[in-house]
Amino acid sequence: MELEKYKAIIEGLLFASGEEGVTRKKLSDILELDQKTVQQLIDEMHEEYQEVGRGLTIMESQGTLHLTTKPEHASYYKKLLDTPGSTRLSQAALETLAIIAYQQPITRVEVDDLRGVKSDRAIQTLVNRGLIEEKGRKDAIGRPILYGTTKGFLIYFGLTSMEELPPLSELKQQDDVEGEADLFFEKFEDPFADE
Repeated sequence: MELEKYKAIIEGLLFASGEEGVTRKKLSDILELDQKTVQQLIDEMHEEYQEVGRGLTIMESQGTLHLTTKPEHASYYKKLLDTPGSTRLSQAALETLAIIAYQQPITRVEVDDLRGVKSDRAIQTLVNRGLIEEKGRKDAIGRPILYGTTKGFLIYFGLTSMEELPPLSELKQQDDVEGEADLFFEKFEDPFADE
């Protein structure tokens, strides 16, 4: 099989892997090609995706490759999400997500204390959306669940690692959590931030 045909297979594998993504090593194993050749194919694909007529791109996050939409088309994706019938994150979920992103790993009770209200439903919504997950148990009475962000969170915001989160001081020092959540999501032009 000539190398050009492998690009279509790589594209299909990246699409099929969804949020989980695929490592170069895994692609190399599946395609039975050496990693240098796989890297060459990915580099060529990345260049091809940069062309104006393409809506997708390859993004790498924590050593894993993902097929994603281009950030410059975000305004159109926002319109899609704003159409009637689409479900959006509530203000409570946005606040909870911002707290977890900056304070992780953190328990639900700790989130409740910071927000001043219960966060059960918001946390369940974020878990269901794949933006946060259980990261273990706290060594305390009752061994409460610790929550943290997922790879899906990084992909959604176009981050390669948590180090790319803007420092809270950059977002302005705010005493109220709601203000922090709004500023956090405005920084990334989050499509859910209008709610």
